Amino acid sequence: MRHFPSFPTALRLPIIASLIAGLAYPLLESHFGLLSGIFAKGLGVGLLALAAALIPGQRVLAAIMAAGALGDILLELPEGLVPGGASFAIGHVVAIAFYASNRRQPALPLATIAAVALILYGLAMPALVLPAGAPRGALTLYAVLLCGMAASALISRFPLRLTAAGALLFVLSDTFLVMGLGGRFVVSTAFHGLIVWYAYYIGQFGIFAGIVSASHDRAAAK
Repeated sequence: MRHFPSFPTALRLPIIASLIAGLAYPLLESHFGLLSGIFAKGLGVGLLALAAALIPGQRVLAAIMAAGALGDILLELPEGLVPGGASFAIGHVVAIAFYASNRRQPALPLATIAAVALILYGLAMPALVLPAGAPRGALTLYAVLLCGMAASALISRFPLRLTAAGALLFVLSDTFLVMGLGGRFVVSTAFHGLIVWYAYYIGQFGIFAGIVSASHDRAAAK
């Protein structure tokens, strides 16, 4: 990857607006009402979904981003944890299939080892971060899909420093999210929430940027 591709203004606008919305949301969250807060939370990744949909050949990326944006919105609704988690899980399944169809050839040995370690972490994560006796079944399934997504990104042809790093930030975000569900917080609930949001949003932006830039470079090389 030599550089992030230049887009016409119609495409740059949603990308820039996504950055503004995603980075500003947790700082302004307390100023939103319920409905406007739900909209604002979904805006950051939702705009990435829109941008991907406007880029030729990026409909799968648009679907992955859209699943994330929908999950963001559903998590803000009453009893929204299960449907929100289901939306993210669907996005992970789509991402796993997408990355698997874009495997790096030849595979990088260290990336392959890290991918296996991630799957093992997904199996162990609920037990590591939840209090003893907390239900773990559905969460373990989700954690395996989450870590499977990141593992697939590691062994894909997309840039490690963007897409794979973004997927790992997604894993970090959800690890801290699960910690919070179990009543464990870093420093304070507010600081913990900042870690969850910024690791998640920056991770999603890295996934988006890596896939788009790699596809652009590949098309330019033909």
